[in-house]
Amino acid sequence: MAERTAGSIRARVRAEMVEEIKNIARGKLGEDGANLSLRAVARDMGMVSSAIYRYFTCRDELLTALILDAYNSMGEAAEAAGAAVRDREDYLGRWLAVAHAIRDWAVARPHEYALIYGSPVPGYAAPRDTVEPSIRPVVVLGAILDDAHAAGRLKTSHLLRPEPVLRTELGRVRDVVAPGISEAVTARGLIAWTELFGAISFELFGRFNNTITDLEAWFDHQARVMAAFLGLTG
Repeated sequence: MAERTAGSIRARVRAEMVEEIKNIARGKLGEDGANLSLRAVARDMGMVSSAIYRYFTCRDELLTALILDAYNSMGEAAEAAGAAVRDREDYLGRWLAVAHAIRDWAVARPHEYALIYGSPVPGYAAPRDTVEPSIRPVVVLGAILDDAHAAGRLKTSHLLRPEPVLRTELGRVRDVVAPGISEAVTARGLIAWTELFGAISFELFGRFNNTITDLEAWFDHQARVMAAFLGLTG
């Protein structure tokens, strides 16, 4: 019993240290971008640089931990927003709620957004365990499209069917996020998702400066245009 208690204390202390390291590193993202230095993080924590390697063996391991946290945090925000819409047949409302939740998350955490949706980090290759967290918001969108299609509420007339070379890959995407829709609707979903994140990136990276003042209203308009493009109606 004593050994288990001591072990649980050590595990708790270690978990707290890992969280503190990640919090310091998130602050560094605002100063240095993804160009993290374990030595700099250790210095800000008041520990010798060698001590931090007990928790993260290299910069890439720390980056991966931050990326996973960011993806999961954004995914949780998207899922919570979609689930909060009580009328499950309000497909437009669900889409807008999710879109705004993602934007709100990004505006509140711009440096984490830049880490996962900005320029690739030189010399860093994300491991496969980042893939599933990264698609959590896409799965939420897929569920909206799937539900709208099943209810006969998804307008899909005049769809441009993807070229044959694209259909296999689009079919794989569809099977993961929205099995009930066609490759053509899947293609529209990917286009809308690309536009959504493009709109957020333009806003956070200053591309609308001296062009649009009310960025929230402009984002809402873009999200509604994309909903119409998808065939989601109020």
